Amino acid sequence: MPDNPPPSPTVIDAPAFAAQTSAIVGSIGRVIDGKPDAVRSALVCLLAEGHLLIEDVPGVGKTVLAKALAASVDATVRRIQFTPDLLPGDVTGVSVYNPVDREFEFKRGAVFANIVIADEINRSSPKTQSALLEAMEEGQVTVDGSTHPLPDPFLVVATQNPLEMEGTYALPEAQRDRFMMRISMGYPDAAAEAEMLRQRDIVNPLASVTAVADTRSIAALIAWARSVHVAPAIEEYTVALAQATRVDPSLHLGASPRATLQLIRAAKVWAALDGRDFVIPDDVTALLIPVLAHRLLPARGAHRAGAQPVEAALRQIVDRVRVPVATRA
Repeated sequence: MPDNPPPSPTVIDAPAFAAQTSAIVGSIGRVIDGKPDAVRSALVCLLAEGHLLIEDVPGVGKTVLAKALAASVDATVRRIQFTPDLLPGDVTGVSVYNPVDREFEFKRGAVFANIVIADEINRSSPKTQSALLEAMEEGQVTVDGSTHPLPDPFLVVATQNPLEMEGTYALPEAQRDRFMMRISMGYPDAAAEAEMLRQRDIVNPLASVTAVADTRSIAALIAWARSVHVAPAIEEYTVALAQATRVDPSLHLGASPRATLQLIRAAKVWAALDGRDFVIPDDVTALLIPVLAHRLLPARGAHRAGAQPVEAALRQIVDRVRVPVATRA
């Protein structure tokens, strides 16, 4: 039996889905000023049962976004500060000998929570980063031959600094492929930054964030998003986009089948957030860069074509691949 059995989802309808998700977005928006796309992406990952990677320079609100999402959901939350001396056992847990019972017992690591904030994940060694691989893919960890299920829902929100920053390690390809989406916060506009100065000089906005959802309601939202219809034409369109990345001469590594599956899952939530019970091509193309770009590698010399060759290649692929007409069959 699982240590933490998943909550039984309540039954909701379209108005209830819209009301609940709007409440979560509004709660996070009280802390994150002028970044609606980042807030929406975080919610998409939560409801599509994926994981979110936030990459940007220090001080633009990466960790604040993760904390605001966690504070908006009444669930267990753990934060792991990834440092060079962090060990895999600190993440997953270790077996400790109990001299009273004369047997080993498992001590859970920090990954045992509904929402795990992996702060500055690329400051730890690749060995420690890899401790998250099984957890993110299978919702469990295996220590000394014993498997331990993680709570459900389970979401990793990781932040990382750009690789040119001192003291960073590149995430392995297998680790990047576990993240459903990668986003950047970017600098706030002048008005939002001025408002931040006025508000946060007096009080920390995170202190006023209260939970507007719990694990039971999140399970219901996830179930509703799963029911969104994907027509065969949309599935074929998504596969065509993924296959195009595998043969594009400007890309050395194309999208994996896992990436195709996660693109569809994210598109279903994207459609549900727009009030639709079916996916359209625009849902897929809107998510193509945040879902695929971090998984792809440019071909040698492709950097000469522009500062972001992978994103440029994806935009060209969207222009080349034929868009389906029938989307509800």
